[in-house]
Amino acid sequence: MKKVEECVEVLCEKGCGSVREDIEKLEAGVELPETQDLSKEELSKVVDELKSIMAVYGDSCRVTF
Repeated sequence: MKKVEECVEVLCEKGCGSVREDIEKLEAGVELPETQDLSKEELSKVVDELKSIMAVYGDSCRVTF
């Protein structure tokens, strides 16, 4: 579980916009450098945790350029 928590923390440090993009990539089967050492089960937990975290923010942290 520690690997999952560490991965979630590292991904979240990138900011809301990046986390949303990373969730989409992970769901599409794209491997990220931060997730390359995780098992499929751990990866699933990371995605679930990221979704839970982002649900708290809703659309309030959208990044506009």
